[in-house]
Amino acid sequence: MADFQCRSYGKWIMVGEHAVIRGSPALVFPLRSRVLDLEYSQTEQPLELKLEGEHGTELQLLVWGVVEKACEKLKIPRSDLKGVLRLKSSLPVGAGMGASGALCVALSRWLGHLGYIKAPEFYEFSRQLENLFHGESSGVDVAVALSGEGLRFLRHGEQKSIKPSWTPKLYISYTGKRGVTVDAVNKVKDLLAKNPEMGERIDLEMAESVALAEKALHLTEAEGLSLLAKALERAGHCFVQWGLNDGAPANHIAWLREAGAIAVKPTGSGGGGYVLSLWNQEPAPHVAKELIPCL
Repeated sequence: MADFQCRSYGKWIMVGEHAVIRGSPALVFPLRSRVLDLEYSQTEQPLELKLEGEHGTELQLLVWGVVEKACEKLKIPRSDLKGVLRLKSSLPVGAGMGASGALCVALSRWLGHLGYIKAPEFYEFSRQLENLFHGESSGVDVAVALSGEGLRFLRHGEQKSIKPSWTPKLYISYTGKRGVTVDAVNKVKDLLAKNPEMGERIDLEMAESVALAEKALHLTEAEGLSLLAKALERAGHCFVQWGLNDGAPANHIAWLREAGAIAVKPTGSGGGGYVLSLWNQEPAPHVAKELIPCL
């Protein structure tokens, strides 16, 4: 029997990407079919790592870096950490599903079990650990990995639970190209530096898409479907203006539209990874096999 265990969920972002770093809201939800499970057994031996699951081995290069960063922040030698740490992951790394956020949350909870940090500190400690991967973490992935529920996330404000009044037919699917979050974040920052007026206009457009989507989720399906489609398309237009939709993402989005999706946008940082699609009917079987249900 493990002495401690916890689960962190992957995530998908409905709307709000990138602008969330600069204080705009984002709507984010857990992806319950993609998780990271941590189990820990206390021993007197040096810390041993065991990686399992479909994407477990992808964590090999990440875990020790996060552990080292955590020890540095806590001002403890890594040799103080003993036992067997088992991580089982169905979250692909570098795909925009929040694998790094889920990892940082799981390790923070484990360090909490060991008595190094308290539960109220988990969010900020995890966010600072995630800076290793994103340069500057908005905290949105960490927030949903911790809460396990849909959130209206505001970086320096209230994180409010979201419970839609209907269930949109929303799916994510892989573009065929890995996205690199830090590269996408830097591309948007470069645009803001070179053309601040344009950058602010795009951020405002993304914030408006969040307001539309939030309103749509609290209407009936008959009233909300077209409004949600409008919100997602507006958010998708932001990615086009940021230059994060070229190549494989654009091709995949075109394929989904041809297959019947009524709205499609990147989810996460863009430039690759996954896209989000909204449907007004069940996708055809040959399409559905490429899709992961969101809700």
